[in-house]
Amino acid sequence: MGTKGRNGPEILQTVRVQIVTRFLKLKRLLSYLIDIQLDKASTLLNPVLDLSLRNGRFYLTTANAVYSYGDLYDNFLKAFQSMDLPKNGLGDILVLGFGMGSVPYMLEQVFHQKFDCTGVEADAKIVEWANDYLMPNFSNKVKLVHADASDFIVESSSLFDLIAIDLFLDDVVPDQFSKMVFLQKVQKRMKENGILLFNRLADTAVALEETKAFYETNFKKLFPQAQFLEAGGNWIIANKPIFKT
Repeated sequence: MGTKGRNGPEILQTVRVQIVTRFLKLKRLLSYLIDIQLDKASTLLNPVLDLSLRNGRFYLTTANAVYSYGDLYDNFLKAFQSMDLPKNGLGDILVLGFGMGSVPYMLEQVFHQKFDCTGVEADAKIVEWANDYLMPNFSNKVKLVHADASDFIVESSSLFDLIAIDLFLDDVVPDQFSKMVFLQKVQKRMKENGILLFNRLADTAVALEETKAFYETNFKKLFPQAQFLEAGGNWIIANKPIFKT
């Protein structure tokens, strides 16, 4: 009776999700003692890709970078801690470079925000992992799209209250995402009074100079009231003054 109206693949998928969820609960507990590797892969975009559990959080890494670490993904955590987040919820948010969903995860779990989230991720393997391990855990509406951020931002007609950009290949922001034309396309997807947060590296002298040049040469030309927050080895760059000083 309980399976009436459902076909075989749907039932198998439901059972699979239940099994994965039960095993994850045990592995989460163990991950407070040791890192638990869930999977690893080599893709065209990320030749080295590792998904583990660390301290109960999904820990997604490449050879030289951390892509996701739940609410311990410090750069965006510090940014949200420095903002006056709305008490009635963030509305519609877009995450370009979704990874394992650190941005919506911390907004939901730490800051207790209500929102509808669209996540865009270019690496098919990361999309697969996110769908398998992460997506069933959200209480807010979160939709994950497998697409290149440049293509999505052109093809989408939706507008967003918050756009978070976290676009890296290993420890490099691809050049296309630093160009004015990309920023202009992102601006068109922002609602009036919308917030844009752009995560950039600043952990070496070279990375810091590149980020400063991007900020002064391109970002501030489009957003003259721009502000940045130093977050460890990163800058979080905002389109307007939103960080507490």
